Amino acid sequence: MNKDIGLILNGWPYNSSEVTVRKIAGLDGRDKIQMRLDLGVLQMELDGRPDGERPKGHESLLEWHEARLERHNARHGDDRRFLLSEEDCSDLKQEAMQYYYRYLSLFHLGDYDLVIRDTERNLRAFDFMREHAEEESDRFSLEQFRPYVLMMNTRAHACLQLEEKEFTVALDLIDDGIERIEEFLREVGRDDLVESCREINFLEEWKERIRSNRPLSLEEKLRHELRMAVESENYERAAQLRDQIKEIA
Repeated sequence: MNKDIGLILNGWPYNSSEVTVRKIAGLDGRDKIQMRLDLGVLQMELDGRPDGERPKGHESLLEWHEARLERHNARHGDDRRFLLSEEDCSDLKQEAMQYYYRYLSLFHLGDYDLVIRDTERNLRAFDFMREHAEEESDRFSLEQFRPYVLMMNTRAHACLQLEEKEFTVALDLIDDGIERIEEFLREVGRDDLVESCREINFLEEWKERIRSNRPLSLEEKLRHELRMAVESENYERAAQLRDQIKEIA
């Protein structure tokens, strides 16, 4: 069998200015995700660990370490002597990168529920390492990526609401996401980064685009008409509009 993937690459050009992904049917009958890279194609499983492996019989290394922690707590009563070695942390960081590639691909495919699944999984991995890594450098090595993962999680939640035209709910979710990132920066003593944080700035700009482009609700339309009536000194019409607003408020 010819193992040269040149035919696949030639038929699917790489574009450095955008994320190029697609979903395909695998030979095993399960859907796969492919991401086009400059030097080839990255293929990932849709469920479980992206590379399809089951480390030590678990869905991922994170699940295996979480099971270890449960056994440790059952034996010792607490987690004070439960530690992740440098090698453990290195493997968990490599695994988190797999999930990053997958949730990035899923976002561009519009599979927002699965983006939420994978971003929340990586946030759980960040928390686990911060709590249990033996070396301080490992405890905080993934924290630099937390604002980005929080942003992607927020975008996925909000996009689901936008698909349902729940604009107000989406805007509230974006505000919650911004607050979560700000809380994290304050928690790590980097309040100075709030104004310049790219993830916060992106969400703020996105929120304004949604607010500007969304259709007005009935109440918003009535309030706009009320302002116009007051400005034109049409007080009879203004009174009618106030009554209508009270009825729906």
